[in-house]
Amino acid sequence: MNRRNVLRRLGALALFAGSAGFALAQGKNRFITLNPPVQTDVEGKIEVIEFFYYSCPHCREFDPILQEWLKNLPTDAVFTRVPVSWSNRDTRRQAEARLYYALQSVDRVGDLHEKVFTAIHDARMNPASEDEVREWAGKQGLDAKAFVDAYKSFGVQTRVQRAMQLARAYKIEAVPTLAVGGRFVTSASQAGGHRGALAEVDRLIGLARRK
Repeated sequence: MNRRNVLRRLGALALFAGSAGFALAQGKNRFITLNPPVQTDVEGKIEVIEFFYYSCPHCREFDPILQEWLKNLPTDAVFTRVPVSWSNRDTRRQAEARLYYALQSVDRVGDLHEKVFTAIHDARMNPASEDEVREWAGKQGLDAKAFVDAYKSFGVQTRVQRAMQLARAYKIEAVPTLAVGGRFVTSASQAGGHRGALAEVDRLIGLARRK
């Protein structure tokens, strides 16, 4: 989903008007090269990042394709998800990011990530509602109170802010978007679809490996 649509709903397009040229430039190539590159959090590995958010229908559509691709992730690569929120006023996306990092804190992203998409898109769960998050967590067999405490914690909020900084550093304008090695960025709109984007990631991993 395009960032511009989200910002229009927030009434804050003016804050990001300068990004329009970048968005247009993405359509010319299958990837862009970041200059300067972004410092990655891993050493000796090629970091692949998926920038996403749960209420994005394109991210939900992409997820099973991505999960299949991850089964063959090269041994010298490491995969990371980064939930995107465009600003501190983007309360919906901030709540979704808190939900993701709360799941990460209890080591349940692996089996509950897809279920969050289902809850938000099909059951219309509001991720900004503590009551709805608590109820959902209980249905998944989690300690509902402990999970909501994690969801509201300073540690989780710190991760949300870090994710927002990363999205800015990578100049993310739409989701899902994929970054490779802190140097390259691609997406379905650039590479001709979700599978095309992953094929491009394979190629960019090779390029990052050579450099």
